[in-house]
Amino acid sequence: MPAKRIHVLVVLGTRPEAIKLAPVIRELGRCRDQFQTRVCITAQHRHLLEPILRWFRIPVHEDLDVMRPNQELCGLTALILERFHEVLARRRPDIVLVQGDTTTVMAASLAAFYHRVPVGHVEAGLRTLDRYSPFPEEINRRLASQLASLHFAPTRWSRDNLLKEGIPRPRIVVTGNTVVDAFLETRDRVLRRPPAIPQLRGLKFGARKLIVVTAHRRENFGSGLTSICQGILRLATQREDIEIVFPVHPNPNVQKIVRPLLGGVERIHLIDPLDYPHFVWLLNSAYLALSDSGGIQEEMPSLGRPALVMRENTERPEGVKAGVCKLVGTSADVIYRTVTQLLDDKRAYARFARRRNPFGDGKAAQKIVAALKDFSFKPSSYQ
Repeated sequence: MPAKRIHVLVVLGTRPEAIKLAPVIRELGRCRDQFQTRVCITAQHRHLLEPILRWFRIPVHEDLDVMRPNQELCGLTALILERFHEVLARRRPDIVLVQGDTTTVMAASLAAFYHRVPVGHVEAGLRTLDRYSPFPEEINRRLASQLASLHFAPTRWSRDNLLKEGIPRPRIVVTGNTVVDAFLETRDRVLRRPPAIPQLRGLKFGARKLIVVTAHRRENFGSGLTSICQGILRLATQREDIEIVFPVHPNPNVQKIVRPLLGGVERIHLIDPLDYPHFVWLLNSAYLALSDSGGIQEEMPSLGRPALVMRENTERPEGVKAGVCKLVGTSADVIYRTVTQLLDDKRAYARFARRRNPFGDGKAAQKIVAALKDFSFKPSSYQ
């Protein structure tokens, strides 16, 4: 009689979760004799999520449909808990897989705990040690670590964070970050067939140095984002050798600051968010990136290009320590000075290109699935 397959329920709600879990879902699909894989989306950010599902051909078996206009965190958390409870009761998986630090991760992990279903946490152990930065992500990932039974840490530093919090060493597997898997695969695909970006029609790539900007973190809303825009404005008005492309997040807190300050400025291109393949192609064309996001800190080092992090701290200090990322905060003056140095000083720029990416080699998903094969699903092993 064939052995029973392990039922894995993968839960995701946002674009970054889908990108980072896509390689794991694909790898699980290659082991159909051992795993039955089902995907549940919360659709926390549906319009940003769906293009990723199509690009990576991720099947959806459950859709919680929790997105609401101007949604508060309390209401979102309650809705995910309630609706995922119903899915767990019906599906009865052997393990739930979550990724990262979103409200989806925290709420789904808590619901799984209530059902006594073990949780595997991909990208576990990231910490800033400031509970309000990033908000609410720092607390989401700390809670997920307490609820999870199996922890896929991207680096030794993240593993050590978990060990300090009392997580048993046998439950932690250092894998690298799956975003590197997804990024390298997508880069190879788009380079074979470069995509057109209608929003940037007329921009001559290569004529000037391209700077890509993204900014959407809650803790930067208000004065922080205003200062970021002032730094970008100064760069655009004083440097004729650059083009700045800024995909503007749809959040009204971002739109109401960015568009009035930067709209209509020569050599600043404010565009709607790009789908993932187009964005990877854009990063591959960039001289450097200015961002407050997490993923870009892991993606730009794969290209040997600088990632300047517009935050006061980061849960990915490995990049800063390795010299592939640099914290610049939100000060307009610091942003201007740092970018100017990298534009003018070839040696300073080259130091980024010579570093090894500390976040992985593109084989994280294989390591995660190998660990799932070895995991004991007896309750005594994960309580």
